[in-house]
Amino acid sequence: MRALLYCAGGGIGDSLVASVVGRALRRKYDVVDALTLPAHRATLERVPDVDEVLVDEGEDPRALADALLVRSYDACVVTWATARTARIPQLARIATRVGQARRIYSFRFTKQVPIRSETGDVTSHWTDIQLDYARAIGCDTPDRAYRFVPTAQDEEAAEALRVTLSLSRGDENFLILNPCNAIASKRGIWPVEGWAKLALALQDRYGGRVLVSGSPADAPIADAIVSAARRESVSSIAGKLGIGAFGALAQRAHGFVGITTGSMHVAAAVGCPTVGIFPFQTDYPDRWSPLGACTTVVRPSYPCHKGDTKETCRDYACIAQLDVTRIVAAAESVL
Repeated sequence: MRALLYCAGGGIGDSLVASVVGRALRRKYDVVDALTLPAHRATLERVPDVDEVLVDEGEDPRALADALLVRSYDACVVTWATARTARIPQLARIATRVGQARRIYSFRFTKQVPIRSETGDVTSHWTDIQLDYARAIGCDTPDRAYRFVPTAQDEEAAEALRVTLSLSRGDENFLILNPCNAIASKRGIWPVEGWAKLALALQDRYGGRVLVSGSPADAPIADAIVSAARRESVSSIAGKLGIGAFGALAQRAHGFVGITTGSMHVAAAVGCPTVGIFPFQTDYPDRWSPLGACTTVVRPSYPCHKGDTKETCRDYACIAQLDVTRIVAAAESVL
């Protein structure tokens, strides 16, 4: 029997968290493939709970459905429901189709699952909420931690960066600091002073190097943090590693400290001691906390302007005034 996990939406953290559904489906199905966005493919290819990763390139729905039809899937679980992701499994004639209830396109699903977060639940972790889809067809898993396994090529890329940074082989005395989330580079007003102070505080406490990470788009912010820190032991690696190589580097790091984002979940998944920073009052630490062997979170404390969200905030004062003392104390608990 074959099942398809259709997780095509959100960020890479959403797909990584959703991969736990693949593990649950293995209780019943011999083959579990994933269908995801092109940008998420590299993440899911490193998840051992799925067999093959297919990509939704946004082509004509019928063409994608025809490609799925020849694979003869018995079931499909859609974890990011849209009109498109609801229609394609139906066009592919997949008999059991599980997806979100209370949507205009929900009639296309044979199993319609109410989402707890829509009825006021802010404490259940997103992995547990996602597993409600698998439970609807008799699948579950007691292990909620998502997995991420870097490849040999990832290890080589991480090692090459270590050489560039003059980090000796076996030297794990470095921390990764990730200051950016998905909107940081888009609005052009992301403060760097708070992150620079945190980088210095972590370096003072633990010694070694602080590597400021991020996507290629985040590189200007990372460079600004390095400039503000004015210390050779703080350097930027933003945009220099793919997601797999980042995971390989995180495996070797003394720890990861960063804002809630996909890289936080990857660091936790590879076993890196992880501190997730949730600065916004609209964040949900219980829902999105990193899952791993050694993790903790720093919850929101700054009084946001009324009505602010991370997408509309006028000044990101909570970022400018990061509570460095609280964050370093949280790091003490896991490092």
